[in-house]
Amino acid sequence: MDPLDESARLLAAKYRVTAWFYDLLDAPWEHLYRRWRPRLLADLTGDVLEAGVGTGRNLPYYPPAARVTAIDLCAAMLRRARRRARQARCPVELRQEDATRMATIADRSQDWIVATFLCCVMPDHLQPASLVQFQRVLRPGGRFRLLEILYSHTPHIRRRQQRLAPFVEHVYGARFDRTTLRYLEEAEGLAIRRTTYLKDDTYLLIEGERVA
Repeated sequence: MDPLDESARLLAAKYRVTAWFYDLLDAPWEHLYRRWRPRLLADLTGDVLEAGVGTGRNLPYYPPAARVTAIDLCAAMLRRARRRARQARCPVELRQEDATRMATIADRSQDWIVATFLCCVMPDHLQPASLVQFQRVLRPGGRFRLLEILYSHTPHIRRRQQRLAPFVEHVYGARFDRTTLRYLEEAEGLAIRRTTYLKDDTYLLIEGERVA
């Protein structure tokens, strides 16, 4: 079996269980995230691909000028995203799709790619494949905006993260030591334009565009 397919299968199986209580588990952090969502999404226009839509927390925050295709690996997560898709102010199409394949997304069809906490969930060996797909489906000059979480260099914050890390990986498959920024720096046809920390040195916003 293709190791990409096997990894995707295992991740989807994890989220078939996690989907049942995902929003409840995420509630302690959502009071912070909901303040960021308007900032992350308010200026988006045209065809937008949200990769790893999860339970659809972002969907009510897209502006009317956007046309959103929202994908997720796990059907159980998409079922929970449907309610929030109905609350959206713009057209939203939900699709079950693997971000490392994007078989149903046409070449050069997207003006934007948005992903919040996708890559920290995605095992490192899958990330280059997903970035190849980002480059393929973005139009020339199309832009991407990724929000990820990293280990802090501040000792007391890092200790807290280290205590949480086994739980976070077991439930979400997420890790704080993914090297997404390095993969983006090495990706052909994608250029990082700005990086910003939204909180401490842990929540990293990565913005860039397709250049080839």
